[in-house]
Amino acid sequence: MFGRTSRLRKWLKKPVGVGAMVAVAVLSAGGALAAWGTFSVVIEKTNSLEFCVSCHSMQATVYQEYQNSPHFKNASGVRAICSDCHVPKPFIDKMIAKVTAAKDVYHTVLGTIDTPEKFEKNRLHMAKTVWAKMEATDSRECRSCHSQDAMDVHKQRPKAQSLMAKGMEQGQTCITCHKGIAHKLPDMSSGYRAMLTELKDAAPAKSGSAGTLYAFESTELYSERPEGTPGKGDGTVFPLTEAKVLERQGDFARVEVQGWLQEGAGRLLVAAKARRIFQITMTPKLADSVARQGEAESDPDTGLSWQQASVTGWVKSAAFTADRTALDAYGAEMAGAACGSCHSQPHADHFPANQWIGIIKDMKDSTALSAEDVRYLQSYLQRQAKDMAKHGS
Repeated sequence: MFGRTSRLRKWLKKPVGVGAMVAVAVLSAGGALAAWGTFSVVIEKTNSLEFCVSCHSMQATVYQEYQNSPHFKNASGVRAICSDCHVPKPFIDKMIAKVTAAKDVYHTVLGTIDTPEKFEKNRLHMAKTVWAKMEATDSRECRSCHSQDAMDVHKQRPKAQSLMAKGMEQGQTCITCHKGIAHKLPDMSSGYRAMLTELKDAAPAKSGSAGTLYAFESTELYSERPEGTPGKGDGTVFPLTEAKVLERQGDFARVEVQGWLQEGAGRLLVAAKARRIFQITMTPKLADSVARQGEAESDPDTGLSWQQASVTGWVKSAAFTADRTALDAYGAEMAGAACGSCHSQPHADHFPANQWIGIIKDMKDSTALSAEDVRYLQSYLQRQAKDMAKHGS
């Protein structure tokens, strides 16, 4: 072994040995440069607009939307292309993005979004994925072009100035308010509407023998079990109302609902003392049958008198489920869709229960919520309010 090493050293000292070493070094360096050059060209090409929109699923959808956006054409003539918004500038993050983009090839092979109908079905999920990434990086790609220090807010419209100042003060990020700036906003209601369909489909199995049920929609309450086609009830049970099952007959269940009545307003049962979280509204007939419990209590903040009470009646079982977790998930999805698409979504426990009534009333016309959606959302947010923790609602 030592002999071979000695001969190698002698050979390397000869001109031919030195030349071989130089040749190997030059070839290695050249190969490395060529590899790096090829790598750089590939990265550059895959960042190009032409590459990004080369798939027909992009051509027929988001590319058309992008061409009608200010990122494509504007007064200053500055254009942001796909990679400016969707590919990180830092090298490591960029490489991670390139590797994870392999999933796009996978879904192209599967045909996940190869028709406009499939694309629309998946639009909300894809948008949420991108928004979450932008939130996590504090809209890093937005800030590569838009600098807060360079903004002349006085050239913005008054409403924009107010919203920008509030957003900066609260530490919000660009994507919080600027969703849909380059592409069409997805149907924000599609997520929670799909969840409601699942809730309804699963309700019979979830609530079949359960002793406690929760309303997932407004439903009629009857003093007596209806015969034949049920008509107008003697009261209305509001979403998320908890009901104890006393008896079941066919499609109906006899239930008991606990709550509070305000003195002088005996036709409205609410979930907690001095909290206007609607549970049941009643006709005079049903109100006369309410079972009042204990002594009336005065609310120290308002001086109003409240008394615990229970209401018993018949409801259609199909409007109830025992799965409270699914109901809360449905409410959270609806709140995110209605309250988080234009501004930072406030936490439910940021406001007291009664204040949510005015907030929902002021904002509902700016959303696509139906009247029933509004009732559910209000009940959900009120039950999560900061003054409801001690009630366990």
